[in-house]
Amino acid sequence: MRLNPIDIKKILVIKLRAIGDVLLSTVVLRNLRAAYPDAQIDFLTEVLSRNVVEGNPDVDSVVAFDNKNQSGIDLILSVRRRKYDLILDLFGNPRSALVTYLSGARYRVGYRFKWRQYCYTVVVNPRGGEVHNTEFNLDALRAVGVPIVESSTCFPIDRSADSFAQRFFQEHCLLGKFVVALNHGGGWISKRWRIPQFSALGDLVAERYDAKILVIWGPGERSAAEQIQRSMNAKAILIPPCDLKQLAAILRHSSAVITNDSGPMHIAAAVGTPVVAIFGPTRPELQGPVGAVAEIVRNERLLCLGCNYTECPIGNPCMEELAVNTVFAAFQRLMIKRNSQLPHQHNETEAPKNKIC
Repeated sequence: MRLNPIDIKKILVIKLRAIGDVLLSTVVLRNLRAAYPDAQIDFLTEVLSRNVVEGNPDVDSVVAFDNKNQSGIDLILSVRRRKYDLILDLFGNPRSALVTYLSGARYRVGYRFKWRQYCYTVVVNPRGGEVHNTEFNLDALRAVGVPIVESSTCFPIDRSADSFAQRFFQEHCLLGKFVVALNHGGGWISKRWRIPQFSALGDLVAERYDAKILVIWGPGERSAAEQIQRSMNAKAILIPPCDLKQLAAILRHSSAVITNDSGPMHIAAAVGTPVVAIFGPTRPELQGPVGAVAEIVRNERLLCLGCNYTECPIGNPCMEELAVNTVFAAFQRLMIKRNSQLPHQHNETEAPKNKIC
């Protein structure tokens, strides 16, 4: 179906839940703005992910849903009052489908998921197990004839967050240094490479590359970050408590990030920082980093990779048995890629000029 631009004055994009998933859905926004330059484009997500989208130049307003203090009925009424012409439900769970169906929007785009497909006027065949998540999201635009002119994600960083990161780097004498950030976090325990391995890897990177090591952490992860810091022989620096935009700014100022499959992995890639991404139960061809030089590393000896188990029934060998030297070799490959893309005047200890959307 091809829509008439004259009919489209207000657009809502819906993507709830995880930070990484929300970030990967921002790929649709530049294309919507190009197709409907005069339309109001809003984005509905949950409170915890609103910082992913706030400040995006192609979004007029972020509608933040607080699932702890706001009912589904409240959300439906709030969306209905805004009188959207076009809604793209990129999430497709029962809540988002019902919000879309009861919105009053003339055009409602969503995926062919069980009964939820009947909530939409334009139904998209889901390719979630076949293509990268960014392409899954772009399929919703293709279904209504929106040309794909841009396929990158966007994580906006404001001046306040950038100043926060610069002060932190200055306080710890990191400006102009080769800074490598380690991220042990991950939404599922089965996606987390172990603390002793991260510590050993940090020491190896610090020694071989004369690197300064940062350990990043988020809600509920400080204890693990401190364990990595204490276990290292080299000095490691914990980042301070920060929000998502401040974290993104710290990652942007870093020279490289070694991380599990997680929200920070996607943020680092979106702001242009080279990434070593550790994968096990998830599939990098579907959920891998987008937007920066990246190197994927897995325990390739296993046949059960990409199982999608949140808890492994056989002891999580994809993480437990992934050797430090294997991840370090991936880091070395990343450095070769990174240095080949730096301007000639940069040396190996200088961080590249990462992008901001």
